[in-house]
Amino acid sequence: MTQTAFKILTASQWTQFREDGVFLGAPIDLADGYIHLSAADQLQGTLDKHFVGQSGLVIAEIDLSGLGETVRWEASRGGALFPHIYGPLPISAVIKTRNTDGG
Repeated sequence: MTQTAFKILTASQWTQFREDGVFLGAPIDLADGYIHLSAADQLQGTLDKHFVGQSGLVIAEIDLSGLGETVRWEASRGGALFPHIYGPLPISAVIKTRNTDGG
């Protein structure tokens, strides 16, 4: 499996993540018990399915290599394996970010 994945965050989630230094999850993550991520080839599908019409989103590229056994690749949409984090996501795992509005 690839060593990077992506987390889509609202602007307020990203601000809180930076302030806290750790991300415990969006409401859907908390409800499901893990932090949802997408591989590079799954990112657009996730944006289209779960974030349509939303602006100001931040896409954080995550280095999975330092997260150890908290990362599990599990079947999800269409049977594809998606990366999930079972635990907090530290800000130190963020490689880079980009804004979906082009920034």
